This record gives sequence, C-alpha cells and structure tokens, in this order.
Amino acid sequence: MPNSDLQIDIRECTTADEFDACISLQREVFGLIDRELSPRRHFIVTMRAGGWTLGAFFEGKLIGFVLSVPAFRSNGSEERIFYSHMTAVKKEFQSHGIGARLKWAQRDRALAENIRFIKWTFEPVRARNAYFNLVRLGATVRQYIPNFYGTDYNTTPDVAISGFDSDRLVAEWQLDSEKVINASRGISAPVAEPAQKIVIPPDWRSLLINEPEKARAELLRIRNEFERAISKGLVCEGFERDEKTPAYLLF
Repeated sequence: MPNSDLQIDIRECTTADEFDACISLQREVFGLIDRELSPRRHFIVTMRAGGWTLGAFFEGKLIGFVLSVPAFRSNGSEERIFYSHMTAVKKEFQSHGIGARLKWAQRDRALAENIRFIKWTFEPVRARNAYFNLVRLGATVRQYIPNFYGTDYNTTPDVAISGFDSDRLVAEWQLDSEKVINASRGISAPVAEPAQKIVIPPDWRSLLINEPEKARAELLRIRNEFERAISKGLVCEGFERDEKTPAYLLF
C-alpha cells in the first residue's frame, strides 16, 4: 500500500506513452466515457501552446497528473494565467498527499514562469474536494456556474441516475498571496466569524444513491444560496469540516 514515505518523482510528461497513461488514468479515476476524455492530441497541443502536464511517477509508472492549460484573464490588462483542467491520482495512491504534491509542484512551475494565478472548477457538493481546495491549497471562490458541462455529465459513474446538472464552483488560486504562501507552509489561517455558511451533504454519493430526489433538491438549494451570497458581494474563503453539517464559509 502507498504511504507518505514513498519515493514519488514529479516531472513533466512529454511523450506519447506518458500522455496515453494520462488517458488511462482518466478512465480509472473519473470513469468518463470516451467522448469526455481528454485525448492524446489535447495534451500535445497544450504542451506546444505553452502549457504542460506534470506527472507523479512511482517505480517508473504514472500514478497521477495535473494538466495546466495556458489562458488569459482581464485584470486591468491581459494577464497570462493557467487553467488547471484536470488533476487525477490512481485510486490506490489516493489519501497519501500525492494530489497536494502535484498541485504545489504546479504552483512552483507557474511561479518560475512568472505566472501568479491559476483557476479550476470543482463540484460544490463534494466536501472532501472543498476542504482540499479552500483550506489545504488556500484557494478562493467568487463564482458559481450552473450546469457547467451540461446535464448528466456524471462524475459518479457507478450511479446510474439521470437529470442532474453539472454545477461547478470556480477556484481562484492567487499563487503569491499571503493565504496561499501560508498554506504552502502548512500554516492554517485563523478563522474569523463568517458572514454566511452554506451547508452541504456530508456524503453526496450516498445521498445520490439512496435519496436522488433529495439530492436534486439539495443541489438546487446550494446553487440558490451561493448565487444569492455572491450577488451580495460575499467571497468564499474557507470550509468547515463536520461529520453532519460540513459548510462553506463566506466573508
């Protein structure tokens, strides 16, 4: 079994075989159907356009990767940034800090290229991902996008339930901010009293399987609460772990 003392080599993927291993990992980790997979040409074009894929290797085999797509944002001027399209870690190597190592390596590489900002999306109903993004990485959320990938884009492939929208939160990672610097050093920021909390289900997968209509109602409630909070100028800066009522913290 993997452990924190494993010798993991993180380096850029550049060959067709390495990109094919990334495709296989997408199938295994996300269970995506073929039309939803990022193909080899996507990885190659991204590399040629100024982006890169960092891979985590154990005993010479790819066990994880993060894909960084070059992008721009209007921030007074056109600022070059990265869009982090996908992060995946082989199932038996999850929960051992490899995803975090990939993300911090992504930050280091971006800063070395004088890029200060990375963004990506994640599901608002996944408590584990929310804590990872907002607390462990120090990201911030200012945007909620309903049905980002379209209805029935299923990230729970073993659950055959249709009619669900693919809502996403946008994680903003200001790489040189105090919050992110502290997170990179394992320093937890003091938690002030939030202006609002948005509670989410503690186990989305179980809710989806056992009570799909309640899950649908919960997704709509979370969407409405986020949209109202963001319209009032609130920003999501943290996440509170709890076995019964995990919650986003907005300020």
